Amino acid sequence: VDDAVSAARGAPVVRPDLGTNVVVEFTAGDPQVDVEAALAAADHVVDMELVIPRVIGRPIETRGAIASWDPATGGLTVWNSTQAVHHVREHLAALFGLAADQVRVIAPDIGGGFGVKEHLYPDEVLTCEAARRRARPVKWIEDRFESFTASLHARGQHHHARLGLDADGRFVALWTDVVHDQGAHPSNVGPGPSIVATGMLPGPYRFGTAGAHVRCVVTNRTPTGAYRGFGMQQAAWVRERLVDEAARRLGRDPVELRLANMIRPHEMPFTTPFHHRYDSGDYPRALSMVAAAARAFEPADAADGKRRGVGFASFVEFTGLGPTAVQQQVGFHLNGFESSVVRIEPDGTATVLTGAASVGQGIETTLAQIAADGLGLPLDRIRVVIGDSARVPYSSAGAIASRSLTVAGGALVQSSARLAAKVAEIAAHRLESSPDDIELVDGRAQVIGTPTRGYSLAELADTAWMGWDLPAGMDAGLEERVTYDPADITYSYASHAAAVAVDPDTGHVAIEGYWTVHDAGVLVNPMIAEGQVQGGIAQGIGMALYEAARFIDGQPLQSSFMDYLVPTAAGVPDVWMDHIETPSPITPGGMKGLGEGGLIPVPATVANAVAAALPAAASRIVTTPLSADVVWGLIHDGPHPGSPEG
Repeated sequence: VDDAVSAARGAPVVRPDLGTNVVVEFTAGDPQVDVEAALAAADHVVDMELVIPRVIGRPIETRGAIASWDPATGGLTVWNSTQAVHHVREHLAALFGLAADQVRVIAPDIGGGFGVKEHLYPDEVLTCEAARRRARPVKWIEDRFESFTASLHARGQHHHARLGLDADGRFVALWTDVVHDQGAHPSNVGPGPSIVATGMLPGPYRFGTAGAHVRCVVTNRTPTGAYRGFGMQQAAWVRERLVDEAARRLGRDPVELRLANMIRPHEMPFTTPFHHRYDSGDYPRALSMVAAAARAFEPADAADGKRRGVGFASFVEFTGLGPTAVQQQVGFHLNGFESSVVRIEPDGTATVLTGAASVGQGIETTLAQIAADGLGLPLDRIRVVIGDSARVPYSSAGAIASRSLTVAGGALVQSSARLAAKVAEIAAHRLESSPDDIELVDGRAQVIGTPTRGYSLAELADTAWMGWDLPAGMDAGLEERVTYDPADITYSYASHAAAVAVDPDTGHVAIEGYWTVHDAGVLVNPMIAEGQVQGGIAQGIGMALYEAARFIDGQPLQSSFMDYLVPTAAGVPDVWMDHIETPSPITPGGMKGLGEGGLIPVPATVANAVAAALPAAASRIVTTPLSADVVWGLIHDGPHPGSPEG
């Protein structure tokens, strides 16, 4: 059984012990009866079968583990390519019957994660078992064939979706029936991608009513799980294709139709039918900025016989996973908090310890910047310790869900402020001044306006650790720990636009221009932020034009990059990018998450551009990838290659 829709409609049962292929079924949002009534009363209904094919996460470094067993202590040390060291530690301790402190998990630079590496795999457990049995270190590195076939795949959803509009083009109802391919068994995230895909379905728009029905099925395929854009790429594909098709059928400008239905800044905070409470933002402004930039674009050779179009898509991104109480309520075995320890060493340098993980997103740099700003230290005097379960504060989540800077950074903003206040109090005590009159600048605590009156942080730290000459009642040392559990989710957002040229003779789609305006709250490091968005767009272009994991009789058809195409530099255009900074009212420091936003709307944006270039085929653009053979068939009305689910 390697077709999810068939699995849901009576195909042979994959798991006889369950008696059904449907392992999870639920509804979300408004009651179905209310949405159906609104659809029945709508002046216009757009009804589409939309597919988000299964894709494969492809970090540049595959998974791997080195395990070392100490027979004398019964201790296990594992160097693991993971996004969550404490998650791996907990599972290994349980499997081997060890106390948690007998297992140490270290994650060095791991060459990308994207969700593929956010949990423990059986082959990594077997590496540890081999080390235990042989009492010597054992190394296992996944080869690329294994990575394509054994590491988690992602996406794999089929939506029968309907959008209802009134005579003025107002969105009155949205409903989708979802079939989600879980693979041979549910992964550690279970139905999570479907929960998020339906929950984020409304995006930046106001709907009279909205809901969804989901069936998660098992098939004879590699399990699916977390991947960058977790559930939100699916939501964006369904919603933005429906909206674009509605604009085409009604003869409306696709930007104008979106703007007419967008939530306005004065309506924030805004609660959706799926109970997401958007915190802040100006959605119309981002789309208007993108539209102005994209529509000013003129192709270099407009008379070459190619068919051209510009497409748009907008979305809202769920970031900063938390609070802890919500994780418990929905059944995620995750904490929603992060802890930060910041310490000024006796030599005046600072050490930051955090449970956030490094997956190439630059978190060490951005956390160092926060600490440097908070403590008045040069950046080169800050050291960030990360990825070692024996040293860093507990975090079961690690680097997932665009939460590292939002939650770990929020904790560090608070711990740095507390430590700075303690330093100011010590300096004021010795200078016979008020703490309010002390500033921390360039490694010194000094009187505001009189920089010659002060002490270096090294001088203060050396004596503070000795416990000498401290204010009455103050403990020795310069270290603060803060656990920050966010009060709610933070919601980033963006609008994207793409200009494409379609060759009618070959079906090849070239992206000639790409534009985005993103709002992730306060940007700690704009260069890293732009790199995150650029990288996400590159991945999204892969999904739009090249990528789909295909199977025949349960056998995967791709085992290398010869079989599974990804973009090269030639296929990724320069990106025009701008940012809005609407500080989060929730996060200390005002940051929102950014890591997944670049990817989420890209397939829909590119597909909408192809639809604009090929209006006669627009209603048949229902799945990706829009590879040359597929687009040639759309142009020439030939047989459609069919869904990757088939």
